[in-house]
Parts: sequence; structure tokens; C-alpha cells
Amino acid sequence: MAGFDDRDGKIWMDGEMVEWREAKVHILTHALHYASSVFEGERCYNGKIFKSSEHSQRLLTSGDLLDMPIPYTVEQINAAKDAVLAANGLTDAYVRAVAFRGAGEEMGVASLANPVRLAIACWTWGAYYGDAKFKGAKLDISKWKRPSPETIPHAAKAAGLYMICTMSKHAAQAKGCSDAMMFDYRGYVAEATGANIFFVKNGEVHTPLPDAILNGITRQTVIEMLKAKGITVHERHIEAAELEGFEQCWLTGTAAEVTPVGQIGDYHFEVGALTRDIATEYEALVRA
Repeated sequence: MAGFDDRDGKIWMDGEMVEWREAKVHILTHALHYASSVFEGERCYNGKIFKSSEHSQRLLTSGDLLDMPIPYTVEQINAAKDAVLAANGLTDAYVRAVAFRGAGEEMGVASLANPVRLAIACWTWGAYYGDAKFKGAKLDISKWKRPSPETIPHAAKAAGLYMICTMSKHAAQAKGCSDAMMFDYRGYVAEATGANIFFVKNGEVHTPLPDAILNGITRQTVIEMLKAKGITVHERHIEAAELEGFEQCWLTGTAAEVTPVGQIGDYHFEVGALTRDIATEYEALVRA
């Protein structure tokens, strides 16, 4: 497959559809130097983006949290996403919206005079973890921890917050793992590098309280699904020592969807009935 800078297609940029290869920014774009960027990852199924408005609203919220108001409404962003899908002739695709401080009058930490830009692209993308979606992903345990909410805007889906995620995933891949699980600054189980995490014990589900991590839209959807099935869900702080006692584990995220986990470090989990049921039901929900 061609690199992401060398493909046929269209990308929506600042209200206009441009040729894929011409979707460029200047080298002095503020986001490139100071991480003034927020984004959304979404999936389109059968011509409909799953929870499109929720993603668009979170993009605006992320921009506000970074003191970077995005000059579009939810409705305008939704329409732009639909337009770029149509322009590329795609009905099943991954959609990436990214808002960022562009090049402008300022090139230091302060950037209020620089324009906030918005671009939206889409492409076909299969299972994020490959065949791990069926047999269970193998996770490393990252040496990096999710920071305290006093140090980062943890509720923002901000590009800069993924730096340690990239480093953690590279280290995991070097060990033959699909991803890495991270602890938070207190030592509690947090999440994977780009997905939330769930555990099963005695028929009940346990998932980290999102007080230092992004409260994923897929995470919220799966919790609603579990509760609708009458399954008890505990959103709480999870100690590292508890990993040994959990029976099942899965990851959730727009890209990951619902992916079972077979191993985290030295801890092993079965790809059990509840994991399979939730994965199947989620697949049916997004395509309904």
C-alpha cells in the first residue's frame, strides 16, 4: 500500500476538497512544533459514521480544552465528514478529523494569532490488531505512565498526549506484542496505548475509572450494552495485583472496536463467552 502522503483521493481542508497529494501544511505550522492539535478517529459502516455527532462534539471540546476554539459547528463537521466519504466513494471506512494551529504571525509557545485549521480524511482500514481480534491480543506492560490530570488535559483527544503511547507501542512490538497496557501516575491500571480496557471476574465487569484517561466513546457504548444485558459493571481503580484474578479481558476503541486480550505481561486470559458476545453485539450495533 502507498504511503499516506501518496494516494489517490480527496481530503477536506478548511472548507474545500483538495487532491490527496496536495493536502499540505507549511513546515512552520504551530502544531508541528508545539503539539497544538486535537483529532478524532471514527468508523463509517454501511455509509453511516457511528456516533458521528458525539465525535464531532468531542473534537470541539478537545479544542476548547487546549485553548484552541475550532471555528465550525457539530453540524458543519458532520457534513464535511459525509462529503469526504462521498468524494472518495467509500461506505466502510476510517475517518480522521484533525484540528490544529496553523502557520501564522507567531512562532513561539503563544499562538493566539495563528489560524485554527481543520482537515478530514478517510481511508479503508481493517481490524486494528489483525487476527488478534479473534484469538486475543498479546500486550506488553509499558514503562510509561499516564500523567496526572493536574499536568495534562486528560479529557482532550490531543495529539501531544500520544507521545508516550507511540513509544510504548514501539517497545511492545519489539517484543512481539500487539500493544501495551499502561498504568496511571498512581499505579492503577489505566488503558492500552489507544484503547480502553475491560476485565471480567465471576460474571461481572471491571474497568478503570476515567479520572486520568480519555473516556472513550466506544467505552461508553460498551458499558451501556453491558448494563442493558443486566451485567454489573464496576468503574473503579484497579490495582496491578488484581490482574492475576481476572478471567477475561478486552479492549475498546473506534479503531480497536472490541478486541479480546489473551495476555498482558505474564498474565493470561481466556477469550470467553462474554468477550465474544460483546464483540459480536457491538459489530451488529454499529452496522444496524
